[in-house]
Amino acid sequence: MLREIRFAFTKTIPVLLGYIFLGIAFGLMIQDAGYSFWWAFFCSLFIYAGSMQFVLVTLLTGGASLVYSAVMTLFINGRHIFYGLSFIEKFRKMGKAYPYMIFSLTDETYSVLCSLKVPDKMNEKRVSFLIALFDHSYWILGSVLGAVIGELITFDTTGVDFSMTALFVVIVLNQWMDSREHRPALIAALVGVLCLFVFGADKFLLPALTITAFALLGGRKLWNIQ
Repeated sequence: MLREIRFAFTKTIPVLLGYIFLGIAFGLMIQDAGYSFWWAFFCSLFIYAGSMQFVLVTLLTGGASLVYSAVMTLFINGRHIFYGLSFIEKFRKMGKAYPYMIFSLTDETYSVLCSLKVPDKMNEKRVSFLIALFDHSYWILGSVLGAVIGELITFDTTGVDFSMTALFVVIVLNQWMDSREHRPALIAALVGVLCLFVFGADKFLLPALTITAFALLGGRKLWNIQ
């Protein structure tokens, strides 16, 4: 068990470095909006959606309706539906951890699990759960830390939230180097660029993911993509 904990922690170190700083950025934002660190804690515990949590601060301060908030959440985090499809059978076999694994499948956790190769004599299900739990804990810790020390930080924090984008780019590059099959990534990149021009920067993500998913599923046998 201790070997599995150490292994899972090692795999999540890149996520730790990104989540702590981005969580602090969220904590700073919600504290500046007049909410205590308890809001940062419970938002990160129960919502756990990085980009959506940043938007949530604006929704809270702007008095947005529940319907509007739900639609915004769908557009911002709807991509997680596609992530879950590729892991649903694996998660079902994890028993009681099944609901939590679905809830905790963020961009970064998904990327780590996709490239996960567990050594012999380790329980892959337990390692996967530990990775998800570690990543969730990092986000909560960063959020609370940012809210608690928010009043003490006086420097300009503009651009801190870009650390999430930088982290995801690094993880994608690692997957590219570890994989011999690059066609899915190239197809996704092409579809993403086309949708960016057609739908704009604010609305391209969900259409791009939808088209990419159908393209890969439809052409799986034709192109022999695993």
